[in-house]
Amino acid sequence: MAVPKRRTSRSNTRSRRARWRASAPDLVPIVVDGVQHSVPRRLVRAVCEGRVELP
Repeated sequence: MAVPKRRTSRSNTRSRRARWRASAPDLVPIVVDGVQHSVPRRLVRAVCEGRVELP
């Protein structure tokens, strides 16, 4: 496990955490059994091969 060389100040830690934002996944429209779905790009192949069930 990585061990930090120096302690990060509270100010720098809070500033870094405040800037972090989650990003929405890039959705791609695909057609499965004649119905169009929007799925994340990384799951397109799995959905087309039937390894992931769509809701």
